[in-house]
Formats: sequence, C-alpha cells, structure tokens
Amino acid sequence: MAEKSEYQNRVTDKDEYITDKSKLGKRLFPSINFFRNMLRILIYSNRQATKGIYDSVRWYNSSVDVRECLESAGVKMHFTGINNMRKVEGPVVFVSNHMSTLETVVLPSLIQPVKKVLFVIKKELSTYPLFGPVASAREPIIVGRSNPREDLKIVLEEGTQKLKEGKSVVIFPQKTRGGKLNLETFNSLGNKLAKRNNVPVIPIALVTDAWENGKFIKEAGKINPSKTVHVAFGEPLIITGNGSEEHQRILDFITNKFKEWGREDLI
Repeated sequence: MAEKSEYQNRVTDKDEYITDKSKLGKRLFPSINFFRNMLRILIYSNRQATKGIYDSVRWYNSSVDVRECLESAGVKMHFTGINNMRKVEGPVVFVSNHMSTLETVVLPSLIQPVKKVLFVIKKELSTYPLFGPVASAREPIIVGRSNPREDLKIVLEEGTQKLKEGKSVVIFPQKTRGGKLNLETFNSLGNKLAKRNNVPVIPIALVTDAWENGKFIKEAGKINPSKTVHVAFGEPLIITGNGSEEHQRILDFITNKFKEWGREDLI
C-alpha cells in the first residue's frame, strides 16, 4: 500500500466520497471545456510515458486530474464502499461492469492509493495516438477480444504473474463497453483468475454515462452533467467450487446498485 505522502488529493481515506458542490463548474459547453483539459492531460501523460517516467504516482495524479476536470465541467461524483478494498491484505481481482471511457481513467485515482493495480485492456487501446503509450506504460494485460480462448490464456498466465508480484487486476468481463448491463456477455474470467491464485474478487458497480460513448469515436462522446457518476466497491468474495454462486452475487450486486441509484433503465 502506498504511503499517504505519495498521493495528493486523495478521496480514498474515507469510505464514501461525494463531490462538494463548490467544486462543480457551471459551463455552457461542458464537453468543450472537458475535452480541452483532457487533451492537456493526454499530452503531458504521453510525454512522461515516452520518457519512461510515467510511474504509479504520475498515473494517479493524471487520474485525479481527469476526475477534477469532470467536476469542473459540472459532473458530480459519488463513490462508496472504498473501505472494502482495505478488508483484504494483498492483491485482489476487481470485476466491474464497463460503461464508458470514464472508469478506465478515473478508477486509478480510487484504487492505486490502496492497492497497486493494473488493467486488462483491448489491444486497440494500446495503439491509440497519445493514449497508447500512456496505457502501455502501466503494464496492462492486453487482449485482442477476437479469440476468447486465447484471451483466457493470456489473462490467466499474465494475471497470475501480476498477482504474484502483489498487483491487483481490474477486469471488465463484458465484451464491450455500453449503456445497459448485458448479463449474457458478462463472463466469469475474473473469477477464474481469482480462484487459480486463491485471491478474493471485489465487485465494482458503476454508472459512468455522464461521459457518453461517441457515435464514431467512443472516447469522444458528450459530457452530460445532468447524470451523476456512481462507483461502488462490494464486499470481497472468495471463489468456491465452479464459481457460479459468486458470479451470480457479482451480478446481483451490480443490478441492485443500479436500482439503488435509480438507474433501472440500465438493467
């Protein structure tokens, strides 16, 4: 676990975080405001990555920068269950639904101060201009998404090595990010990785459609301040048997959170 002095502007010292109204900007053009700042973040992060100095602290700082830019554009954040990460000594597998680009760039600011972490990402993300070197600098597990069997092998082998190194792994089991939760495509890859390495799974439920997916470029969707960003960490789960019971508990956790947040439209 990182020392407090390494990370500034932490919101993870408490179990819950809600954006202070004084931090919320009132912008006539929130999308323009945010993406202007996002470009700035990408440029300085890319420079650090190409110099080989984009370490965990710089990654955290850029993630905080994104979160604060979203708040400046008027987007309210609500994070809960943060203390559940502290209930486990050592690494875990985080299993989360996947809705937008937002979670990929904001979750590091929530998890990294508590647990060293990396993501399982699609290969195409590692090839994007500006963002590609940034993503690759954080040693992600890269999958192609075209061959599920090969992806399973990659995640189990590389994930096992990363967990042995004390690094937690974030997996988005859905085939692609999208608005509604598709239970049929929500696979159990995270559970398999956790069971193989005898580590717990921590489910994450999130609603991040305040950063909408774009029609042509998913990362360039509209910023909608009328929608609140929700992220909730669940209780750690130990995978037993074939993992079907825990898999259902993860799905129940996510769907129940959607209902709690008044977002039944996503189920």
